[in-house]
Amino acid sequence: MTEISFHFNIPDKLAYACRLLRKAYRSDASVGVVGPAALLGELDRALWCFDPLEFLPHAATRQAEGRLGRHTRVWLAARAAEVPHHAVLVNLGGEVPEGFERFDRLIEVVSNDESDRLSGRQRWKHYADRGYAIQKFEVGA
Repeated sequence: MTEISFHFNIPDKLAYACRLLRKAYRSDASVGVVGPAALLGELDRALWCFDPLEFLPHAATRQAEGRLGRHTRVWLAARAAEVPHHAVLVNLGGEVPEGFERFDRLIEVVSNDESDRLSGRQRWKHYADRGYAIQKFEVGA
């Protein structure tokens, strides 16, 4: 069963996602990130420059073919089904990612914005109603 954790009260979703992905990358984890296209575009740009001394290798799933696909562990995808592995999925969006149950682990990132918190609560209820044990981390409390 997929291990689910919620990271609540995030003041800056993009900065937090960058740090989270860096930590995962350093631990050799394979990670897929799903969310709205505009937000994934911002994340793509942020991953190039969030740390002036470090680059975090990543790719959009449309680049999965060929050499890049063999060397990338961080994938940005519109849908979970596009991620070429089933290890860790990070959700930056407001909906339950379709197919999340194929992943070993799901991390929900929820900002301190009230509408984002509300959709996070709805996703929590969705998972809890289906019997998933959920871990909660209050980040910016």
